[in-house]
Parts: sequence; structure tokens; C-alpha cells
Amino acid sequence: MRAKEQPYGVPDKDNPEWSADDIRHARPGAEVLPAAFIENVRRQRGKQRAPTKQMVSLRVDPAVLDAYRSTGKGWQGRMHETLARHAPKSTRTRKARPASRRAR
Repeated sequence: MRAKEQPYGVPDKDNPEWSADDIRHARPGAEVLPAAFIENVRRQRGKQRAPTKQMVSLRVDPAVLDAYRSTGKGWQGRMHETLARHAPKSTRTRKARPASRRAR
């Protein structure tokens, strides 16, 4: 027969509550665990279920990029807002390229 399990988050003999001294002397996992273990458990962002944006490559003047980066965290979002605000309002679809042009 299985022993009664304690509710989640309640300290027990196998997982005692940390004291202030334990917390003060704790070290990051990267310092005490094998590198192979850290690489296997490192969190990575998964594939988007329904992508809402497209990945593009865009050449931007260094001064423009520096200006946005200097605004701090969230600079990419601010750049997106600026681009969206100044995007053409037309809903025309792109014309297909002539067949004589080679795809790059």
C-alpha cells in the first residue's frame, strides 16, 4: 500500500524547508551540476502554435539601430510599433514577379 502523499509545496524529510543560512550559501546550478546536464535541461522556446509574425532580415542604418537599442528593454516592440504606424494602408496583394526573373 502506498503512503499518503503530502500536498505540493509542503516540506518533508526528503525536502526540508531552506533556512536563511541555506539560501545565503546556495550556488547556481551551473556551478555545481555537470555541463551536460545543464545543456539538457536548459529551457528553450518551443515552436509557436499559431505564428502571428514572420521572421525577416532587414538592413538598418547603425545609427537607427543604436537609437532604438538605447531606449532599453522592449526596443524591438517599439520598432515594430513605428513600422506598423507608417505602413501603407492599402490592402492590395503583391503582384507576382515576371517569369523571366530568377528567384534569389
